[in-house]
Amino acid sequence: MAIVMALVLVAGFSMQLAAGRSSFGAPIHVHVHAFLFFGWTVLYVTQNALIANGSVALHRRLGWLGVAWMGAMVVVGVYVTAMMVRRGGVPFFFTPAYFLVMDTLAVLSFAGLSTAAILLRRKTEWHRRLHYCGMATLTGPGFGRLLPLPFLIPYAGWAVFAAIMIFPVIGILADKRRTGSVHPAWWWGAGAMAATELAIVTLSASPLGVAYYDAVVAGGPGAAIAPQAYPPSPLP
Repeated sequence: MAIVMALVLVAGFSMQLAAGRSSFGAPIHVHVHAFLFFGWTVLYVTQNALIANGSVALHRRLGWLGVAWMGAMVVVGVYVTAMMVRRGGVPFFFTPAYFLVMDTLAVLSFAGLSTAAILLRRKTEWHRRLHYCGMATLTGPGFGRLLPLPFLIPYAGWAVFAAIMIFPVIGILADKRRTGSVHPAWWWGAGAMAATELAIVTLSASPLGVAYYDAVVAGGPGAAIAPQAYPPSPLP
């Protein structure tokens, strides 16, 4: 499944590039963001391959690199989202406040699940399932570029959430088929993903979410865009 998750991301971003909606002329912080997040995807696939091949020692050494890498992802991820919202570059199928809160909480959810996996690294069954759920949260941008979100307004966010939840559901069903029971790590991981989505919906519609948006866009072009209204569609 690690390869499937990676393919979702590669397919989503490749389609954007082919359609001319992405450019290598983007600001440097966008390239750093891409390097870090695709780098994590490569690391995740590599770590799974190392375990499959019995290279446990190298897996553990690379794992500590992942700790620092994850910290950089959180900082850069939040920054890039804030800059995108500040310049008024939110995709038209999300309200600006929703997009800002969604991307912020998604990267924090990923970091929380991954941190829990690291803390429980001696409990292999917990470790790998929580890392799996953390990686599943990162497939959201890939699905967001593959799904017809312009035609799913106002349910674009829920469509992406439903797509990423396919991965833990597959894990749950695989456990049930293989052992006859479901490991509790799945409920914690999937539960954290569901709680994140509920928090996104609730916070983005609240005064706190609007205040967060206002603080980010203050003095920038995004300040002219209403936080809870959909930007104009470029579609005819």
